[in-house]
Amino acid sequence: MEKPTIFERIYSWENLLRAYHEAGKEKWFRDDVAHFSAHLEENLIEIQNELIWRTYTVGRYREFYVYEPKKRLIMALSFKDRVVQWAIYLQLNPIFDNQFIFHSYGCRVGKGTSRAVDRLQYWMQAVERKPGEWYYLKLDVSKYFYRVDHDVLMRILRQKFPDEEGLLWLMERIINCDHTPFGLPPGVEADSIPPSERLFEVGMPIGNLTSQLLANVCLNELDQFVKHTLKVHYFERLMDDMIALLPTKEEANEVRDEIEGFLNRELHLDLNAKTTINKVKNGITFVGYQVHTDWRKIKRKTLRKMKARIRYIEKEYAAGLIDLEAVESTMQSYYGLMKHCNSYGLRRWIERNVVFQRAETEDLTE
Repeated sequence: MEKPTIFERIYSWENLLRAYHEAGKEKWFRDDVAHFSAHLEENLIEIQNELIWRTYTVGRYREFYVYEPKKRLIMALSFKDRVVQWAIYLQLNPIFDNQFIFHSYGCRVGKGTSRAVDRLQYWMQAVERKPGEWYYLKLDVSKYFYRVDHDVLMRILRQKFPDEEGLLWLMERIINCDHTPFGLPPGVEADSIPPSERLFEVGMPIGNLTSQLLANVCLNELDQFVKHTLKVHYFERLMDDMIALLPTKEEANEVRDEIEGFLNRELHLDLNAKTTINKVKNGITFVGYQVHTDWRKIKRKTLRKMKARIRYIEKEYAAGLIDLEAVESTMQSYYGLMKHCNSYGLRRWIERNVVFQRAETEDLTE
């Protein structure tokens, strides 16, 4: 019996049903999910037929802004489209994840910010014992999600799946959406131009599950170049934030130039102005932490935003706009962050200033 293609596995009934359950997790109370669930079999058959006959089109996006950790334009799809996104992710993610370098930490199971910071501090301790004065190179891709080149993405996918015509058709429909532009001109903020001036040929919608996966797929090309061509041992990436430890400042500058050249030439991307080269012994600010060899803490800007957010949800709770479960969910995430750094001062601030935290969830501080 002939082995099914990846595309056939995507639209299989078992995969679509699993995708429905994944897309609906913790959202069963929402009207769109309840409406889809009320006619589940008919809706999944409709998706399956649209994929089989290649009539599927991506629905309209709902746009809004979020402000943590920074202001970003989010584009949300209907529940039907989220089921399709999950169906793709369930089949492609295991394939791609096995190809990523170990020290790629963004949007991967078992990775994340805390693991990235743990590894960085471990490496800082390791190079401290080596001769000479080591330097770090910190890089950030300029407006990454808004500048990813669609032709580059499709080229990568065609190279990896040359015989998957159906899969390539589906990914092209999602990447080159014919009704919504996702991209921004260089140096432009999302809220500074009208939607009509956004670009169709670049950009990925922040909010799509496939965008998270494709963001890693694209920059994995750079990861492989850094590890196997430049042979940089101490290198890690968390989405578009990258850091490398190198034995001299001259080598750090050379690696920066090589990375910038590869990004420009192969991926049509640019580094932003936040590129930094400095001594490891001075400490490193990375993904919201200030990291030294023997201690780490949340950086001041992140701390201010956390306090402002806690004050905001305190007012929402007092006004009855959110329930205690929502409060605890937010606070649990913050306490999880604090477990990985020196955070005594922040904990004391919460205990002294946040009323609902003392009264309702003081067990979280234990």
